[in-house]
Amino acid sequence: MRWALHFGDCGGDLTLQIYQVSELTRIIKGILEEEPRLLGLAVEGELSNFKHHSSGHMYFSLKDQKSVVNCVMFARQNYGLDFTPQDGMHVVCLGQIGVYEKRGGYQLYVSQMLEAGEGALQRAFEELKEKLRKEGLFDAARKRSLPFMPQCVGVVTSPTGAAIRDIISVLTRRHPGIRIVLAPALVQGDGAPQSIVDALGTIDSWGAADVIIVGRGGGSLEELWAFNDERVARAIYSCSVPVVSAVGHETDFTIADFVADQRAPTPSAAAELVVPDHRQLMQRLKDISLRIQVIMDQRIQSRLEHVNSLSKRRALQLPQDQVNQRYQRLDELGRRLEMGQRQLKTATDHRLEKVAARLNSLSPLATLSRGYAICHDQTGAIIAKVAQMSDVDEFWIQFSDGKTKARKFS
Repeated sequence: MRWALHFGDCGGDLTLQIYQVSELTRIIKGILEEEPRLLGLAVEGELSNFKHHSSGHMYFSLKDQKSVVNCVMFARQNYGLDFTPQDGMHVVCLGQIGVYEKRGGYQLYVSQMLEAGEGALQRAFEELKEKLRKEGLFDAARKRSLPFMPQCVGVVTSPTGAAIRDIISVLTRRHPGIRIVLAPALVQGDGAPQSIVDALGTIDSWGAADVIIVGRGGGSLEELWAFNDERVARAIYSCSVPVVSAVGHETDFTIADFVADQRAPTPSAAAELVVPDHRQLMQRLKDISLRIQVIMDQRIQSRLEHVNSLSKRRALQLPQDQVNQRYQRLDELGRRLEMGQRQLKTATDHRLEKVAARLNSLSPLATLSRGYAICHDQTGAIIAKVAQMSDVDEFWIQFSDGKTKARKFS
């Protein structure tokens, strides 16, 4: 389509060709795809933002320190790869430049990929990871458990990104009334690491946060690189409260993830980790209350059955009968005790009589009663022989009914 434009007194009419967007894209596509220098290319760079689609096609970027080019390697070309491409790998890609008409962007269509070694960023990541691991920053023993029901959640992220919106949405949905405090920070670019460190220091020194979420949404390796910075790792390690790292998507791992007390695959998942769902808590409380009620009802019923069983016993139904039974038994025992005492006295008296008879038969008095007498001196010593009378002038004679004094006649 051609249009004639009139410029009045400045030079007359000018005719211009007006193109549709698709027409312009096809022209550019034709120029690029027919350029001999762009037909057989070998491009070296670092893999970034790599995705292996379920269709089998691979989509990624090649980058160096100054530029990035989008690439695609279709399934029929990547089928024979002898290694697994990953972000940060240094590779050489063979192919040609073309244009994806739907988006109007040029890209490298890769027919072969050769591994050229680790990229600079990946090497830096592994070196820092090993250094901090040796220092003990990743030790599981030092990692703290998250509080069960925090009153205040601190968040360190960009105030304008999707991450903060997701975190707020999940926190308020799961736990209405939760206090959320944002410490804004840059999350990509040269100034991001120090910005994150400052924000962590601010919210930790404030002292009211029970737990801190630090992170951002998804992005390329370069966009997430601030969370691979040593300063950020040490700031997380120094926090006085538990820290949850939520950087990128589920497949993204950063140094911050290894240092944090807990890693979440996404910012939304981090919000789910730090607060319980109040609806689940309420349901759990209801379930516990119901269980307690059932147990109490069962115990009360058991006690009632026990009381009913006791109330049917004779002792409770006729208590006076039991008392009378005890009275009668007491009387019976009293009579048996009386009888036993009498029998014991009779037996004792009988034994005493026998012993007395035996003693009496052996008593000197019994001998005296038969007409015998006993002589003894004034000291009471018995005189049994005549020879004992030589030194005695007076002595005593003991009869059965008494004693009398006697004198010796020479």
